[in-house]
Amino acid sequence: MAKSNAIHVAVGVIENTDGAIFISRRHQHLHQGDKWEFPGGKVETDESVYDALCRELQEECNIQVTSATPFTVIQFDYPDKSVILDVWHVHSFTGTVHQREGQEWRWVDRSELEAYPFPEANTRIVDLLAK
Repeated sequence: MAKSNAIHVAVGVIENTDGAIFISRRHQHLHQGDKWEFPGGKVETDESVYDALCRELQEECNIQVTSATPFTVIQFDYPDKSVILDVWHVHSFTGTVHQREGQEWRWVDRSELEAYPFPEANTRIVDLLAK
């Protein structure tokens, strides 16, 4: 069970028209640094998860979400923090995807996601996408 001070994060599983998924590598100095992740960020007070998702993907990935649906919610406790990942499947967007925060990024086929090291909280997302 996630702690009451858990960080609520909106996460986007962005899929392109070829069915590939966008991932980026966390900066080394960050929590779970050097691991790959699905883009997103903290849900601010008085902000809906969908609004947070749209804001974060615009800030991080240079896209405007035009269609997204809830995918899963994951509660996970790391030794040093707890997170609630509110994961959305982004079906369509406008703009050209790139990582605006200087992270390494790539499009990956679903079947190849398991080859990338993700933070432990993201393992369930990878498992669900592999189905």
